[in-house]
Amino acid sequence: MIDRPGAGELLFLPLGGCGEIGMNLNLYGHAGKWLMIDLGITFGNEATPGIDIIMPDPSFIVERRADLVGLVLTHAHEDHIGAVPYLWPRLRCPIYATPFTAAVLRRKLAEADLLEDAEITEIPLSGRFSVGPFEVELVTITHSIPEPNAVILRTPLGAVLHTGDWKLDPDPVIGPITDEAALRRLGEEGVLAMICDSTNVLVEGSSGSEAEVRESLEALIGELDQRIAVACFASNLARIESLTRAAMAHGRHVGLVGRSLRRMVEAAQETGYLTDLPEFVDEGDAGHLPRERVLMICTGSQGEPRSALARIARQEHPNVHLDAGDAVIFSSRIIPGNEHAIGELHNMLIRRGIRIVTERDHFVHVSGHPARDDLAEMYRWVKPRLAVPVHGELRHLRAHVALAESCQVRQALLAENGAIVRLAPGPAEIVGEAPAGRLGLDGSRLAPLEGAALRARQRMAFGGLAVAALALATTGELLADPQVSLHGLPETAEDGTAVAAEATAAVRSALAAMTVGKRTDDAAVKETARLALRRTIQSLCGKKPQITVHLVRLPGLQ
Repeated sequence: MIDRPGAGELLFLPLGGCGEIGMNLNLYGHAGKWLMIDLGITFGNEATPGIDIIMPDPSFIVERRADLVGLVLTHAHEDHIGAVPYLWPRLRCPIYATPFTAAVLRRKLAEADLLEDAEITEIPLSGRFSVGPFEVELVTITHSIPEPNAVILRTPLGAVLHTGDWKLDPDPVIGPITDEAALRRLGEEGVLAMICDSTNVLVEGSSGSEAEVRESLEALIGELDQRIAVACFASNLARIESLTRAAMAHGRHVGLVGRSLRRMVEAAQETGYLTDLPEFVDEGDAGHLPRERVLMICTGSQGEPRSALARIARQEHPNVHLDAGDAVIFSSRIIPGNEHAIGELHNMLIRRGIRIVTERDHFVHVSGHPARDDLAEMYRWVKPRLAVPVHGELRHLRAHVALAESCQVRQALLAENGAIVRLAPGPAEIVGEAPAGRLGLDGSRLAPLEGAALRARQRMAFGGLAVAALALATTGELLADPQVSLHGLPETAEDGTAVAAEATAAVRSALAAMTVGKRTDDAAVKETARLALRRTIQSLCGKKPQITVHLVRLPGLQ
């Protein structure tokens, strides 16, 4: 493993977001220093019971934090800034962000009681600044949130363009369009490498424009005659603007339902966005308006169980109610992995007679990421000598390598999390590996997802739990029948056998078969009981539960 980058080399090291979509963490190394770009999260699912938030393990850079000169944030999406409140205390480096991203981050840091500690430097759009041995320039691009930025890193070894998340939108509704002139100038200057978003590399054509979605939403809203709720990403402020304008065109007032939506709108208005819209209706008042005169924008487009829309669907929301004949528009895409949760939410709504509209039914969403035509255009502008795809699963990265090669890029290199890539000098190559694990927010602490505690919880979630309590004399005699309790397992087998009773008998027989001398060995007793429990439960139930054996030693009976 490389400890410190040399003065004559430029390194790239992804610790998150490369080989997966989400939880981005990228490091660039040069002249003994490291610069971090983005520090994000992803979300747990049924495979991570008790874990809602997952983030990259920053151990590599924590061990070298004296050489970490700063953290540059490309934009305010959770998969790019969400880990800052959890991991910044381990890093304690300066943070650089544009005003809107800084406003969102400050709210997160305040909740974590870190606002007074973290040093945030606001950088204007298209700003330039120096961090350690790096000259940094921001390039305005378009995405699905205000103030997304590509980052140019300049060193004596060449310029690198880190695109962040982007698309080519000629009318993004909020904010300026992509700074094509700056990207073309960079291409003429010469680009060593482009580290580029791969999310939609499998999608033909272009990603589409937010302005086109606005027109389509306005037509759709005009067709609906009762109460309307719209689920979208809280950070997609252009969509909030579009929905508000579309609702106004049909005489509807707009309410915001969900804490994250209100926080995003507050940060937007604080930094000069959405300031020309009428005041949003308080969610407590929305229910008192005529049904045909209200549109509610809600969190929960991905089926999150604690979101506003999920609570509305379960009829648990204190202020907002939907009835038969009302409509819910899902103005978003399904993020891979969320299909089941979203399907359950759809079913709850449909069961109550509520109409749902998705992107399969109507043109209600455009992606914030570049499709193949957009990627090809970016390669024509920038003309990098090297392409390193990021922000994608392995299938996306491989397809992006092939696309870059078809765009006449001299070299395209596939690297996943933990690969230390030497960008210069010479042809790019992977020159080492760094630890690149995952941490889960387990209650109030961060724990490795590969750790024993979380592995045991996964086994319990899928296989149940069996506990045996044993009382043996110090001389080896069994003082009482074993006590077996089962959790998350059937009480009876298919043939009617009582599982706990059969397991108890199996443990008793296994212990009785041990020699007295063996029964004085605690480890041997526990292992014998564990194996007997496992064999019996697997035979009766077809399950391999997590097994715990408690052993108490007492003086023998006189």
